[in-house]
Amino acid sequence: MNFEFDWQRFLDFAGRPLKRMPDRIGAGTCAVIFDEDCRVLLEKRSDNGFWGLPGGHLEIGEPLTDGVVREVYEETGLHVKIERLVGIYSDPANFCVVQYPDGNSAHIVTTVFECQRLDGDLTLSEESTELRYFPTSELPEIMIWSHRIRVEDAAKPEGAPFIK
Repeated sequence: MNFEFDWQRFLDFAGRPLKRMPDRIGAGTCAVIFDEDCRVLLEKRSDNGFWGLPGGHLEIGEPLTDGVVREVYEETGLHVKIERLVGIYSDPANFCVVQYPDGNSAHIVTTVFECQRLDGDLTLSEESTELRYFPTSELPEIMIWSHRIRVEDAAKPEGAPFIK
């Protein structure tokens, strides 16, 4: 199969047209954390002002499961355990490309887990300006587009993971 990436037809995580072909592919992970009222935890990112799920890039040699637990702790101060795999997201049609302010861009393959809070207090990091739980029916308007899809998938009653 010969696949050619037609970058001009896709939008990035913020809904902006891609300026060019991504420079690299990366591996990421993020967590969907619901509270007792079925609200989802989101962070307002300090780098771009968008709301999104806690998560980030894996470190070399780091398993996905360790990466999501580490990222949640670094960004929220919460200790979590993984409950289930929500899905694996790689299709550029689902806003899986990030364009960075320095002009670089990356196609990110992200594994999303639903996690349960074990302990810890919500604590801002250098990566966030606000942490808040939202009802899934009232997600903020300025939200990372791909994360909106992931929250919607996590809230669905289907048991099998999504591959998008």
